[in-house]
Formats: sequence, C-alpha cells, structure tokens
Amino acid sequence: MQPIALPPKEAFAMLSIGRTKGYELIAARELEVFKIGRSTRITVASILAFMERQIASRDV
Repeated sequence: MQPIALPPKEAFAMLSIGRTKGYELIAARELEVFKIGRSTRITVASILAFMERQIASRDV
C-alpha cells in the first residue's frame, strides 16, 4: 500500500529540495499539509500535483 502522506523530511527528499525551500512551498500553499498531534504530514497528492504543475509550466 502506498502512503497518502509523508513527513516533511521524506517529502522534501522526494522533491530533491532542502528544508528551507520545502517550508517556502508550504507557506506559499504549493504543498498541502496537516497535523496529526505534533507531527506534520504532506499529502502525496499535493507533491505529485506540484510536480505536474512544474512540468506543465516548463512545456509552455
């Protein structure tokens, strides 16, 4: 079963970006986050959507 959400460290690794850039994307609402207790999670769907937007903007 594929995870539907990842901790920030894993999500940022998936995108090959650093922590600062990752939190900038969260602040810009490019990535969807939610909390489970004190743990932050980023949805895999928002990571994939962000990647698709980046690819689409490059092809224009």
